[in-house]
Amino acid sequence: MLSISIQLQELSIHKCKKSGKEGKRPAWPSQDLLVKLKSKTEPHREWKQGQVSWEEYRDTAQLCRDGIRKAKVQLELNLAKDAKKNRKSFYRYVSQKRKVKESIRTLTNTTGKLITTDKEQAEVLNNLFASVFTCSLSSRTS
Repeated sequence: MLSISIQLQELSIHKCKKSGKEGKRPAWPSQDLLVKLKSKTEPHREWKQGQVSWEEYRDTAQLCRDGIRKAKVQLELNLAKDAKKNRKSFYRYVSQKRKVKESIRTLTNTTGKLITTDKEQAEVLNNLFASVFTCSLSSRTS
């Protein structure tokens, strides 16, 4: 009896399923711009296979870039025009743009001391990359 009621509940209650990226698209693209962006992948794949020239792929990518720029500008103009009427969307956009993302986590040098300044971080990363990408001749000759 209990399992039948659970099955009836599952059949009658609508469940909303969202895939990972589908619900997370930005506010600025229009439907035709989304189609352009999706159609950019095909020329890229064809260029990688050697079926399309670089210039054709570059033109397609440039059209997409221009469309994105124009759509973002249009969104910002619409937000600025409607700022007095629709304050919530305006301030949501502004607060979204004000968020600062951390660029590099705190690093430690070889002695274990925390690195805080940008110059020290650059030196530590430079030493790390130099040690990784330096090839020794003795290992190659043997």
